[in-house]
Amino acid sequence: MAPPVKSGPRFDFMINVPKVRVIDDEGENLGVMFTREAIEQANEKGLNLVEVSPNADPPVCKYLDVGKYRYEAQKKANLARKTQKTQDIKEVKMRPNIDTHDYDVKMRNVHKFIDNGDKVKITLRFRGREMAHQHLGMDLLKQVQDDVAEYAKVEAFPRLEGRQMLMVLAPK
Repeated sequence: MAPPVKSGPRFDFMINVPKVRVIDDEGENLGVMFTREAIEQANEKGLNLVEVSPNADPPVCKYLDVGKYRYEAQKKANLARKTQKTQDIKEVKMRPNIDTHDYDVKMRNVHKFIDNGDKVKITLRFRGREMAHQHLGMDLLKQVQDDVAEYAKVEAFPRLEGRQMLMVLAPK
């Protein structure tokens, strides 16, 4: 039965190549040497031989404390995850015969969402006999498109799905 696969860099006897390029704990290049010899030198210093660049020829290894190396790598990954921005889809709902003031309020929200880096889905809902006047809805979405042209691009052009017309805007 094979030993369990460990995540992270290979170190000490997990390194299965005969020769490696070695860098000591001060960052000085010691050159190419046999893997066993390098592991023994690392153990004398109380450190491990850790493979930092496995795809190089020969692989590059460094004298490090494996626990500390893994801890710092984990910390770096957590920091990268914390600082990344996720893009949400915000929705703004309207009706085809919306009043100008209500339209302005909705457009202010659209502008705010796009400034925050989010996508905006504009949903236009038709009720009852409004379905007979879909051109009014299309005109309204064209007006929205013109109003946001300088700071947003249309990702999904207006389309009718059942009783609602949808359009998706994304930041430029």
